[in-house]
Amino acid sequence: MLRVGGHVGLDDPIGQAQAIGANACQIFLGNPRSWSGEAMPDADWRRDLVRQAGDADIAIYVHAPYVINVASANNRIRIPSRKLLQTQIEAAASIGAAGLVVHGGHVTGADEPEIGYVNWHKALSQLELICPLLIENTAGGKKAMARTLDALGRLWDTVGEFGVGFCVDTCHAWAAGIGLPAGIEAIKAITGRIDLVHANDSDGDFGSGRDRHQNLGRGTIGAETVVESCALARAPVICETPAAGIAADIALIRDGLQRT
Repeated sequence: MLRVGGHVGLDDPIGQAQAIGANACQIFLGNPRSWSGEAMPDADWRRDLVRQAGDADIAIYVHAPYVINVASANNRIRIPSRKLLQTQIEAAASIGAAGLVVHGGHVTGADEPEIGYVNWHKALSQLELICPLLIENTAGGKKAMARTLDALGRLWDTVGEFGVGFCVDTCHAWAAGIGLPAGIEAIKAITGRIDLVHANDSDGDFGSGRDRHQNLGRGTIGAETVVESCALARAPVICETPAAGIAADIALIRDGLQRT
């Protein structure tokens, strides 16, 4: 089935997804900028969500908190990141999520990027992957693990053995200087898979490093290129675009995919 949806809030996520014409949705399970995991929905809420999603035939994806950075050389960041990521994996599994999306992370200062790849390997060696884990490319950062095609290749050489998946964000790719739609094929050649597309236009210019999402056709990528990228990826699609235009974005992508 063709799955196209959008990022929604925790207040009746299935109802929100239906209101925007989606048969897939993405949510945060708590505060995306917090280490503590406060506001994690309780067991009753999660059971209700599973029932509602099943009744409506809506696939659920979870986005991990932005603070997670398992690549970091800083123990005070890396260790809590690994613990929080495991908590998120377990929570996502409890609602039958199709995948948990997490950013590739980065190293800073004088730290060599190789440290980040080694830390990813260590993390995956210790994590219990009871829900599909999808690593997402990022827009900026000279020492990011999943920004450029070269960096992504080095990361996948390190983590590919663990069977992790990949989520490509069109805005992030564009901002990182990866041309679209050709970059989709280049990414698939590296990872062997694309499990999810974050279909976003970009408010920033090509190669700008700016992570600023825009509704399709209102950014520098263009609606046609985003839709073509989704078609090449052959994966479920989630829009993370401004709420006022997200229903139109979903309809545009669904229509474009049905014609390809």
